[in-house]
Amino acid sequence: QVQLVESGGGLVQPGGSLTLSCTASGRIFSRGDLHWYRQVPGKERELVAQITSNGRTIDYADSMKGRFVITMDDDGDTVFLHMNILEPEDSAFYYCTQNIWVTQLDPLQQYWGQGTQVTVSS
Repeated sequence: QVQLVESGGGLVQPGGSLTLSCTASGRIFSRGDLHWYRQVPGKERELVAQITSNGRTIDYADSMKGRFVITMDDDGDTVFLHMNILEPEDSAFYYCTQNIWVTQLDPLQQYWGQGTQVTVSS
């Protein structure tokens, strides 16, 4: 069974840093781009950053450019979101999602992690 599991959230002071991780486990034949989203209660989900499955192309939302960095481990199973110069407005529930083929014969399916809370506050 394929799972995406996030970790690394928590409480941090303004100006501080946190690193989130998103790890895919289970039987995976192939995978698509991985996206990080965040959501605040009462607001729409917001795309934070995305990385292609080979790690070669990365995009960030405008408000994250220069502060957030997305990286991937060598085998592509874990994607990290390094968040720097955090602001109270960055407080949200952060999710990762990825389209994954479990086998060559299975249809593409989108998987979501359970999310992790990031709170930026003094």
